[in-house]
Amino acid sequence: MSKPTPISGFPEWTPAQRMIEQFVLDRIRATFELYGFAPLETRSVEPLDQLLRKGETSKEVYVLRRLQADTDGPAGDDALGLHFDLTVPFARYVLENAGKLQFPFRRYQIQKVWRGERPQEGRYREFLQADIDIVDRDTLPAHYEAEMPLVIGDALRSLPIPPVRIQVNNRKICEGFYRGVGLTDPEAALRAVDKLDKIGPAKVAELLAETAGASEAQAKACLALAEISAPDASFADAVRALGVTDPLLDEGIAELTAVVETAAAHAPGLCVADLRIARGLDYYTGTVYETQMIGYERFGSVCSGGRYDNLASSGTARFPGVGISIGVTRLLGLLFGAGALSVSRDVPTCVLVAVSAEEERPASNKVAEALRSRGIPTEVSPSAAKFGKQIRYAERRGIPYVWFPGDGGDEVKDIRSGEQVAAAAGEWTPPRADLKPLVGPATAGA
Repeated sequence: MSKPTPISGFPEWTPAQRMIEQFVLDRIRATFELYGFAPLETRSVEPLDQLLRKGETSKEVYVLRRLQADTDGPAGDDALGLHFDLTVPFARYVLENAGKLQFPFRRYQIQKVWRGERPQEGRYREFLQADIDIVDRDTLPAHYEAEMPLVIGDALRSLPIPPVRIQVNNRKICEGFYRGVGLTDPEAALRAVDKLDKIGPAKVAELLAETAGASEAQAKACLALAEISAPDASFADAVRALGVTDPLLDEGIAELTAVVETAAAHAPGLCVADLRIARGLDYYTGTVYETQMIGYERFGSVCSGGRYDNLASSGTARFPGVGISIGVTRLLGLLFGAGALSVSRDVPTCVLVAVSAEEERPASNKVAEALRSRGIPTEVSPSAAKFGKQIRYAERRGIPYVWFPGDGGDEVKDIRSGEQVAAAAGEWTPPRADLKPLVGPATAGA
């Protein structure tokens, strides 16, 4: 096989990075379950008409086709795409299984998704997301929108990463305000304002005129709204000071106030009301979230989501929901790129059992079995080389302990300190800090 050409946007972590990823996923999963979310996994493909139904996604969807067309195959197999998020497949799952689910239904989902984006730092074409959603039948109380930041705040605080700030807005504020100033296409205005950080106020004003039919005064008002930001409910006074009235605007202000105040009571400083946050996908109808990691703000959001009322509906049955997604690969990619995370060793192994001679390997295997039965990650030396060579093998791999079986009793050596003591495989336990690799912030100079 010739040397392969790398494919950008499809990350393949090293074993050490993968252990960090597994640690992060375990912490996130544990937090989700503490809040009562149940696990779910959906298929990787969805019909194209469903993937393209909402939002500006047509350029991002990967189409799934067989290399050899099968004219006699099942109808519709040539109209499938890989899912670009976990919300659309979740909505489809709810519709298909509504008769079996208990509502409100709380689920978490940790899966890969695919997007045809231009790869760059923190942005990939294949990446892992960790989602939570709550859906209900017919109506969904607004207090669930206030719960989302609490879960995410706890999940991310459990990780050895920089602190985060969750920026929250409510689409009702934006839509109500746009209607209040006389715009007839609030969705076009939302999409334009969502590009504010990318293209700046002047270009957004032009876009508002082109796509939403905004006058200069209307565009100026939309930009004034987007400039409002506050760490507490004072954002409401700033909105009202703009002199625009609309019932939907009032409803959005009340809902966003509840989100900000609930978050402040749980974790002061976690949330900030930021009225430039719009989210590009059309299916959001209420609170929307974007999360920035302090020190990495220039890379944008690492966790986002929002309230949706019309994504899942069938006939007269509606299943409104609210969800938020952690971009696990995005978050880790940024931290790996900055060398900000470390793991105490590159392998799970805590103990290497030495082999004195090949005919004695069964005795070494027996020791390893005894240690593993007690939850101690153990491997047996690959060869019966001189003990010094076996110790160097353990050193190269970062294994902290070497076990020496002996007729007169076994001994275990901490190869970092050189301390060697008598030990029994059925009793000896390493210090807790050595049992499994430790993940943490990288230390300076490491």
